[in-house]
Amino acid sequence: MLKTYAAAFTAVMALAVTAPAQAQTNLKWGHAYETSEPFHTESVWAAQEIEKRTDGRYKITVFPASQLGKETDLNQGLTLGSVDMIVSGSSFAARAYPPIGVTYYPYVFRDPEHLIAYTKSDVFKDLAAGYEKASGHHILAVTYYGTRHTTANKPIKTCEDMRGLKIRVPDVPAYLAMPRACGANTAPIAFAEVYLALQNGTVDAQENPLTTIEAKKFFEVQKHIILTGHITDHVNTTIAGRRWAKLSDEDKKIFTEVTQEAAARATKIVQDREAELVQTFKDRGLTVEEVDKAAFEKVVRANVPLEDFKYRQEDYDRIQAVK
Repeated sequence: MLKTYAAAFTAVMALAVTAPAQAQTNLKWGHAYETSEPFHTESVWAAQEIEKRTDGRYKITVFPASQLGKETDLNQGLTLGSVDMIVSGSSFAARAYPPIGVTYYPYVFRDPEHLIAYTKSDVFKDLAAGYEKASGHHILAVTYYGTRHTTANKPIKTCEDMRGLKIRVPDVPAYLAMPRACGANTAPIAFAEVYLALQNGTVDAQENPLTTIEAKKFFEVQKHIILTGHITDHVNTTIAGRRWAKLSDEDKKIFTEVTQEAAARATKIVQDREAELVQTFKDRGLTVEEVDKAAFEKVVRANVPLEDFKYRQEDYDRIQAVK
């Protein structure tokens, strides 16, 4: 009997020595969005899906709402090693590689479908490669964030109607382009303070996607929504170069496929919600008006050339040619 147990024990130990260890790699995925937003919910889905498709080789924890730092910190964290993956806008990627920021130049995209087509184009591949060479980090996927519109306490029908308007705009050069081209006075108020600034009259207007206007309840302190559609906004899912380099070709394929599936899911959620919100705001008693976007674009091109932001005309032209 003892010999039988000894033989069995020896066999088990032999298997333990010869069987390959299934090590699990833990990754941190950070972003600045709230847990209710699709940029978080679909990141969580992607994290779980990557773990499943890699047979548990990767365990990814998603940290929302700037838990690992604000967007500047998150982008720096890719290099410093404090975070492995992030969701962040191209305006931050442009700090490492300015040409990729051309996607924030007003009216570069005709609509969300044009943006999505761009993400599958050669010009996107070239700009993403330029960013990767400059920063060392790899863009896995792009998600539609929303089309930015203007809210104000007075009607706006033309670019000239914005002259002298006090408007809150993020302190990012390309975001400032349209308001300044139209003669507005821009104020870089912190995002968390925008509602109060609108309420007490520190500023008369602001600009954001319809989903943000709803989520942050700006409609409570503004009377008019002007569908300027000046920026078709997006965010990138980016992985640290040091982490990307360690992935096998098979795992690179899985990370890419899953994050792009997640981006498509989040994009659809945003588009569906935007389609509903125009009527929702009208039902709440707000004025929602279209404008002549071509006229706005003409003023922007004349007063704030894209070269002012170190963007390249050839990239703009290539994006315009994407169908």
